[in-house]
Amino acid sequence: MIDRTTIDRIMDAADIAEVVQDFVSIKKRGVNYIGCCPFHNEKTPSFIVSPAKGIYKCFGCGKSGNAVGFVMEHEQMTYPEALKYIARKYGIEVVEKELSPEEQQQNDDRESMRMLNEYAAKYFQNNLLNDPEGIAIGLSYFRERGFTDEAIKTFGLGYSLEKRDAFTEQALRDGYKLDFMTRTGLTIVNEETKRRYDRFFGRVMFPVYSISGQVIGFGGRILKTAEKTAKYVNSPESEIYNKSKTLYGLYQARTEIVRQKKCYLVEGYADVISLYMAGVHNVVASSGTSLTEDQIRIIHRLTDDITVLYDGDSAGIHASIRGIDMLLAQGLNVRVLLLPDGEDPDSFAKKYGSEKTIEYLNTHEEDFIRFKTRLSKTEADKDPLKRAAMITDIVRTISVIEDQIKQTVYLQECSKILEIDENTLYSELMKIRRKKIMDGKSPTGQTFPSKPEPKLPEPKQVPTATGNKEIGFLSKEHEIIRILLLYGNKEINNPLDHNRENPQRLKAAELLVALMLKANITELRNKVNQQIFKEIINAVINGRDISEKEFINSPDPAISSVAADACASSYELSKMWEKHGSTYYKEENKLGEIITDVYRKYVLEIRKDEKKRLSAELKAQMETGKKLKSKLATLEANWNSEDENQSEEIEMLKKESAENDNKTIEILKKINAITQEIKDLSITQGRVTI
Repeated sequence: MIDRTTIDRIMDAADIAEVVQDFVSIKKRGVNYIGCCPFHNEKTPSFIVSPAKGIYKCFGCGKSGNAVGFVMEHEQMTYPEALKYIARKYGIEVVEKELSPEEQQQNDDRESMRMLNEYAAKYFQNNLLNDPEGIAIGLSYFRERGFTDEAIKTFGLGYSLEKRDAFTEQALRDGYKLDFMTRTGLTIVNEETKRRYDRFFGRVMFPVYSISGQVIGFGGRILKTAEKTAKYVNSPESEIYNKSKTLYGLYQARTEIVRQKKCYLVEGYADVISLYMAGVHNVVASSGTSLTEDQIRIIHRLTDDITVLYDGDSAGIHASIRGIDMLLAQGLNVRVLLLPDGEDPDSFAKKYGSEKTIEYLNTHEEDFIRFKTRLSKTEADKDPLKRAAMITDIVRTISVIEDQIKQTVYLQECSKILEIDENTLYSELMKIRRKKIMDGKSPTGQTFPSKPEPKLPEPKQVPTATGNKEIGFLSKEHEIIRILLLYGNKEINNPLDHNRENPQRLKAAELLVALMLKANITELRNKVNQQIFKEIINAVINGRDISEKEFINSPDPAISSVAADACASSYELSKMWEKHGSTYYKEENKLGEIITDVYRKYVLEIRKDEKKRLSAELKAQMETGKKLKSKLATLEANWNSEDENQSEEIEMLKKESAENDNKTIEILKKINAITQEIKDLSITQGRVTI
């Protein structure tokens, strides 16, 4: 466990803007930062980061929290893992007490797998640099490829020995469990023979890092030529490694991508490393897989601009074309750069060096329209059918762009290059969009839910109000928590004190808590809101200040998220209002009125709910009374004075009926009282005392 003092140091050191910028491209706007949310797919930024409050909040999907909460949510880490990540970022040493056997047993499997991968990466690099076989084979290979010592260290390159179980046996000796070795894919166990062997034996190793720098998988390249052996072998999917959501080199490139506001996308490990050595540090690879939407979203969090950089051969050209539509559909600004035929980024960077490589990248990239047109124009110019197909293909690519202004500009550009009427292109665009909609897709290619089969009309049912009722309570509780956290310590005039010359001064939290307690409200409906409210009541009763930071930095992610959400603001008042001398009232200047209004609305909601519950109880009571009276009337009509049992039953029914009538009257009195309270609800009492 991490001690409280260390946690406090980490929380004090954490600048949420700096932490978030490791993962998301955000721009300063006023005192806050804004960017596209990393937790849901959006094209209009609604993700706010407030350094002053130490919180983030997305006004699109609603996620919110502090720096630790952000790392937990983004990287799927536990609370201690996120603390350690931030501690490493700020150079804070984390000393944990030794875990007990029970705690060790409960340690998360994902953490164990990450620890195993970290161990494996160090093991493979040690082989490369210190083992005679690793030096002779692995290091020699990297030297031939021109990889420097710095690049080897930066990307954690290594070597897996030829012996088929060398890693597995060493890891077992060092105390790592076979179960985690198989789950990470480092070890394969033959089900029939039960023999265990290394997945990557005899290969040079390329660790794959998460965006936060954790080793989540590996790629291994064989150095021997064998017909039936794959050149590259990758870690299988696991609890910590999802290939479609991973980009090779992202950890090393993320800061530079944000700084330069641009990303280069290549195919393989060597392409990334060679360009990195040539001074191009904002480069990532799709790791030999087809580009996925998840990978594109990760890039889009860091930048809007991407240049697809692939080989100049036929395969590279087609790979570029496949990725363009997906990138455009996600709202990225796409440029394409094809290298000379026979060259790939790896070979080109080595051949021409840093200066010429960077110059070539800056001068040879082109817009996707010109790229596609130039690619097809030569052969299509002589064949009308091919020309028509080429134009349709380009318009289809333009159709995936959601931004209408961009669409219009691209259509105009296409019209000039292809020498075709712009209206014709626009008509073709509309035709493609209509077809997509008819096929059940959005104009950008996203699939709509299929239309349900027609059904016969069902009998109408009276809708329940439960959902809306709970939403009403939650919104009012949110407002109570917001006021208490933001303004709880602010001194105000008591709005209930009629002494205008010398009004009572008290803190906003004292006023609101006193009103709630006076109305016998000590609990809120929502569990998390109640935890916060209980702590605030204790603080007020004991005369302590309320610290929103304590709640924002709570180790409970639910409390932290609610507190951050309550303290977040979706707007800032423009200074233009002050400049032009316009009058406006800040919220904090009208706290007395706001608090009494919030209190009244919440009490009103509670009383209405109580009345509804009592009305249902009254209805049931009256139904019971009706049945009792009916049964009693029947017995009395058939009464036989000589039947003692019948007489006893009549007396018992009379007693039950009388008790039922009394309960009914009590409920009616309560309903009338609540009805009167609802009608006359207003706060007119004098000084409030705690």
